[in-house]
Amino acid sequence: MTDYGHDLVLGTFITPSVNDPDRVVGLAELTEAVGLDAATFQDHPYNVGLLDAWTLLSWVAARTERILVTGNVLNLPLRPPAVLAKSAASLDLLSHGRFELGIGAGSFVDPIHGMGGGRKSPGERIETLSEAIDIFRGVWDADTRGAFRFDGKHYQVPGMKHGPKPAHDISIWLGAYKPRMLKLTGSKADGWLPTLEYLKQGDIARSNAIIDEAAANAGRDPRQVRRLLNIVRPSFDDQSDTFLRGRPEDWVDELLPLVIEHGFSAFFIGGDDPRTIRRFAEEVAPALRTAVAEERA
Repeated sequence: MTDYGHDLVLGTFITPSVNDPDRVVGLAELTEAVGLDAATFQDHPYNVGLLDAWTLLSWVAARTERILVTGNVLNLPLRPPAVLAKSAASLDLLSHGRFELGIGAGSFVDPIHGMGGGRKSPGERIETLSEAIDIFRGVWDADTRGAFRFDGKHYQVPGMKHGPKPAHDISIWLGAYKPRMLKLTGSKADGWLPTLEYLKQGDIARSNAIIDEAAANAGRDPRQVRRLLNIVRPSFDDQSDTFLRGRPEDWVDELLPLVIEHGFSAFFIGGDDPRTIRRFAEEVAPALRTAVAEERA
């Protein structure tokens, strides 16, 4: 049993297509209207077919009142961390505490390099992300007097004023799959945010073990690290014997062990289908919340 006890966060994983921006925003508004908790968006700045995630996040936050918004996950190599920290705090203030920072090291090296983001090895990308997390937290620490300075291997901040302070303690969620990224998640981050379709059999248990050990080695309680999961291709219409296909009650039966046995407490569904979003909110979400509460009781 690896239930970390967090309240469930249920939301959407939306593709920010440039072909129909009104539909993209409409899916986020629907996410809120049907009672879900969060709208999340891919971030691939080098992809001409996708809207810029940061601009979209700001727009969606202004068009909604309750849901969390986050990149899923933001591309660090193309977003300077000190600037991103201020942008994140600003959006959190403007949205009254509704922004969380999902971020990744940037695995698509060639298009990132082509857009001016440089070309780093996998190890260097992890080092860069680790430094960026320190910069985020340093900038947000507006209660500390004096200048914020950082002298890292990949990033230098010679001297800047702290702040602004976010409206709430922004969580940092990492998209991570390999051991070194998972260790970084456990030692420094607030959440692990993989995509189910990229996980092989046994990966969840192995990854949780790595995160937990890294958290403990860093003097942290592993329960501090929320486990979140993207599910890209769910369907109520497909009756095949595969995960999240078929009836809402089947979805509940399949999601419940991920909460109770593997510690996931957030699910973001993809597919960009309004009917799926509505049924997930109206038929799956309340039943899943009830089932989790009963298991925990």
